[in-house]
Amino acid sequence: MISKADSVRLYKIRKAISELSSKEGRGTELVSLYIPPKKPVHEVIAYLRNEWGTAGNIKSDTTRNHVQDALTKTMQRLKLYRETPENGLVIFSGALPTNGPGSEVIRLNEIVPPKPVNTFLYMCDDHFHVEYLRDMLKAEKVYGILALDSNDVGIGILAGDRLDIEDVMTSGISGKTRKGGQSARRYERGREMELTYFFNRVSEHVTRIFITDHKVNGVIVGGPGPTKDNFLKDGYLDYRLQNNIIEVIDTSYGGREGVREIVEKAADKLENVRLLEEKKLVQKFLGEVNRTNGLAVYGLPRIVDALNRSNIDIILISDDINTTKIRMTCKNCQTIKEKIVENAKRIKMMQEMLSEPCTKCNAVDYEVEEEDIVDMLEEKAIAIGAKVEMISSGTEEGMMLKSFGGAAGFLRYKM
Repeated sequence: MISKADSVRLYKIRKAISELSSKEGRGTELVSLYIPPKKPVHEVIAYLRNEWGTAGNIKSDTTRNHVQDALTKTMQRLKLYRETPENGLVIFSGALPTNGPGSEVIRLNEIVPPKPVNTFLYMCDDHFHVEYLRDMLKAEKVYGILALDSNDVGIGILAGDRLDIEDVMTSGISGKTRKGGQSARRYERGREMELTYFFNRVSEHVTRIFITDHKVNGVIVGGPGPTKDNFLKDGYLDYRLQNNIIEVIDTSYGGREGVREIVEKAADKLENVRLLEEKKLVQKFLGEVNRTNGLAVYGLPRIVDALNRSNIDIILISDDINTTKIRMTCKNCQTIKEKIVENAKRIKMMQEMLSEPCTKCNAVDYEVEEEDIVDMLEEKAIAIGAKVEMISSGTEEGMMLKSFGGAAGFLRYKM
């Protein structure tokens, strides 16, 4: 089970997957290693030592050296472990270019996965095999949301920090009024036929989305009036889904808005849904912002200042903040200058900082360090007993947070 306390760790794993999936080797020289929890470290090292010897048969000098160097670095890292972590260990190692062909440097990424590794895997390929790690990030619980009335239907999938509206359909059924010269009874028969056709269409789409495409763990049905109840009572919903209904909810809307309303009203019935945890955090922040003497703070400069004063309890960070702290230390007098900058402007800012003489000794020779802003905030937060929570940028709450600069938090006391 992945709890909300792991949101930063999951963010880092997703970021690593994104970066590693774009890397390519010149040959089959990139090493992917998955180690299960109870696999003895010495056995893994012995296995890799044997593979190192086998790699000596590779004809290409460059590929052979790269593979053996990657294996050597992996074995050196494994020697730091007395035993594998609780969930096992994943290591990606290989020669990656820094500035075109011939500039390859052996890089190693070690990741403690969010769920236990099931099988020992060693692969040497022209790309890193991140697909098994990506599968571990999939939500354990997937819910189907059906918002239905006689006019329209919304079909959604709720998993982890995502609510996706998979389909929205309109019925085209006219309201319950007499039309032209038709008798009321004849008109109602026609309307019932249209409703039956609509229900059958809905049933086909729901079965495909909830069973074939997503294999949902539970279904929540909602909508205004009796339409949803008639749909269920008359057996239009596939029996496999019918037996897996968590709750039926009265809502004000069907369609797209109805799906969102169902999720809000069914919050207490949904287990381990990160989206709902994020919603509570952002709504609490908005409440503090609008309250006189509220304890909300937003914007990276204010948050860093509050961290330095040990006056922050929880920090909310958008998962697409893409910001780096640049730290330059004068090699002559050790004077430090720092800037926090968006990654898109990082190179330009670094060039400007390098060209500016030291304010103390006028030298222009610096030692440069870069740190992802999330890593920096987490390190400072841990030091003062605060927490960092990552907020998905693709949700409504995530968009609200981005309007505050993508970073916000709760103060411990009013400054």
